[in-house]
Amino acid sequence: MVATGKGKPVEVTTIHVPAPGPGEAVVQVQACGVCHTDLHYREGGISDDYPFLLGHEVAGTVAEVGEGVHNVEPGDFVVLNWRAVCGSCRACNRGRPQYCFATHNASQPMTLSDGTPLSPALGIGGFAEQTLVHSGQCTKVDPAARPAVAGLLGCGVMAGIGAAVNTGKAGPGDSVAVIGCGGVGDGAIAGAAMTGARRIIAVDTDADKLGWAREFGATHTVDASKTDTVDAIRELTGGNGADVVIDAVGVPKTYEQAFYARDLAGTVVLVGVPDPQMRLDLPLLDVFARGGALKSSWYGDCLPERDFPMLTELYQQGRLPLEKFVTEEISLDGVEDAFEKMHRGEVLRSVVTF
Repeated sequence: MVATGKGKPVEVTTIHVPAPGPGEAVVQVQACGVCHTDLHYREGGISDDYPFLLGHEVAGTVAEVGEGVHNVEPGDFVVLNWRAVCGSCRACNRGRPQYCFATHNASQPMTLSDGTPLSPALGIGGFAEQTLVHSGQCTKVDPAARPAVAGLLGCGVMAGIGAAVNTGKAGPGDSVAVIGCGGVGDGAIAGAAMTGARRIIAVDTDADKLGWAREFGATHTVDASKTDTVDAIRELTGGNGADVVIDAVGVPKTYEQAFYARDLAGTVVLVGVPDPQMRLDLPLLDVFARGGALKSSWYGDCLPERDFPMLTELYQQGRLPLEKFVTEEISLDGVEDAFEKMHRGEVLRSVVTF
C-alpha cells in the first residue's frame, strides 16, 4: 500500500523486497494497524519523500535474516519497532537507551517494480506481504498472541501505555487525567489502570470515545464540549488537580489545560504530536510557581525488548485489554476507507490482516 503524492488516495501495487543484507531481516507480515501517523505520511505532514510504503504497527514472522543477525531467526514471531537502539551513542552509553540518537533501519531500499526507491513509514513499511527491516527492529513475543492485537504495541498503544507508566510514572493511589481518548489516550488509560491508579479521568468531546475510555479503566469522564476541562478535573480531585495529566492530543489548548489541571507538584506528559507551526504561550511565573515536571513522551519512553514481551504476557493473562483496541480487521485494499473512518472517529484501530 503506497502513497504516491500529497493527498492522493493510496494504491495497492507490487514492490520488490531485496534479500536481507548484514544486520537485516525480511518479515512476513501477518497484521498491521492503521495508525494516524500513516495518514500524516500520506498528507506530507512528516516529509515529502514520496512514494511512501505505509504501515508500521506490525506483527509477523521472520522469513529470512542476513549476515551477523543473532537476535532473531526464521520462524520467530515478532512485533516490529521503529526505535532499534544503537547501543553506542551518548544516550545509550549513559544508560538511557530509550533516548537513543542513532536508531537503526534497514540499509537497502525496497522499491517499486520500476526500481523507484520507497520510503517506508517509520522505517518499517508494514502494509505489504513482506517488509525489510533492521534485525534490531524485531522483538520476539509470545507466538500464541493474536497478530492483529500484538502488532498494536508497535506504535500508538505502546506510546500511550508508556506515557502513563514510563514517562508519567503513574502508580498505586495516583490520580491520572488523560486528555484525548483515541488509541494513544486509551493506551494511557489502560496503562494507568495497570499501575493501580486510584482515579483515572478521561477527557474528550466525543461521547463514544468517552464510552470506550471506560472500557480501558477510566473511573470518571469529562465531556470537554460541555464543561471546562480544568475545573472538571480539579473538582474530581478534591480541588487539587491530578497527579499526572497526559495530553494525548498535542495542541496548545489541550497542553495549557493539562498544565493547569495538574496538582502543584504534579506531572504533565505530552504524548500527542504537535504540528510544526504550533507555539505555546504560558506565563513563566506560573511555570516557576507550580513545580512538578513537564515531560514529553516519545514512543512512551519504551524499550521494545523489555516492554513488548511483558505487555504481551499481561495481555495473554487477561490483565491488559489490548484486544479492545481492535475495532475491525480489514484487507489491504481497505486502508483508504479506514483513513476516513479514523477521521470520523468511528474506530480505535482498523487492522490490516494478511
